[in-house]
Amino acid sequence: MTSQTITAAASGTWTLGDVEINRIGFGAMRLTQQGEAFADDAVASDRGRAIGVLRRAVELGVNHIDTAAFYFSPLRSANELINRALAPYPEDLVITTKVGPGRGPSGAWLPHASPGQLRAQVEENLRQLGRDHLDVVNLRVVGTDSLAERFGELARLRDAGLIRHLGISNVTPDHLAEARAIAPVVCVQNMYGIGVRPEQDALLRTCGEQGIAFVPFYSIAAAGGQAGASGAESEEVRAVARAHGAIPAQVRLAWTLHRGSHVLAIPGTGNPAHLDANVAAGALRLSEDDLAVLEALHRGAARAERST
Repeated sequence: MTSQTITAAASGTWTLGDVEINRIGFGAMRLTQQGEAFADDAVASDRGRAIGVLRRAVELGVNHIDTAAFYFSPLRSANELINRALAPYPEDLVITTKVGPGRGPSGAWLPHASPGQLRAQVEENLRQLGRDHLDVVNLRVVGTDSLAERFGELARLRDAGLIRHLGISNVTPDHLAEARAIAPVVCVQNMYGIGVRPEQDALLRTCGEQGIAFVPFYSIAAAGGQAGASGAESEEVRAVARAHGAIPAQVRLAWTLHRGSHVLAIPGTGNPAHLDANVAAGALRLSEDDLAVLEALHRGAARAERST
């Protein structure tokens, strides 16, 4: 599948908060280092190449970038790279960030922020990105504990003008209901893909019914998670890719976009060629037969999960 002239506009649009964006976006996690994200032995990325990838993404029509202050390596910060590459920012660019987790200067993970610490995390993102407000802030949740106190604090920061819109990440349906009782939620960001957490299907549908964007992460990497795609791929995905002259990663991205007009994609890469291919996936139109094959693969994973 050629990607030379395909831009993010081919993926269609969604209004995130109050800004219309293209549904293919960009995830900044992999910008800071080569190899597994957050690994102690990973090699720092090339700064010039990372800046070039960000600028190329915007040239290709990407106007939704997902980042976090905790996306950093010993020599690189994703937020600083975004600031250096793109400021002054295009008016239609939406930068979504996450708060909740924290990492110390050594990279070690810290206990998740208390409500009182969330303002400092928001201000850290503002400072690094060089902005006076954040477009969208996701509260990243670990576990099933109530998010009410923490989300309530973010709602107060929104009312103070530091944040425009709120979302939640790594959450359950109960979390979504709890958050919506406090303040509007514009997006839910969860791990999801072909055969990856198929139990998320119901939450994806709920988000669509409520006009909330569903934003899968690791939709290409699948079970590889932050380590990235393993190279092993199912024959079903490979067959669909061959039929379209595409690569498996493009099929995985296209499949998520086919799940609903409210589904956004945020594939991340530090490789310019991979960036072009990811953006081009927004133009890949899967047939009903393709979708049936991939749905069977997805449902098979659900049955396997229930039997374990």
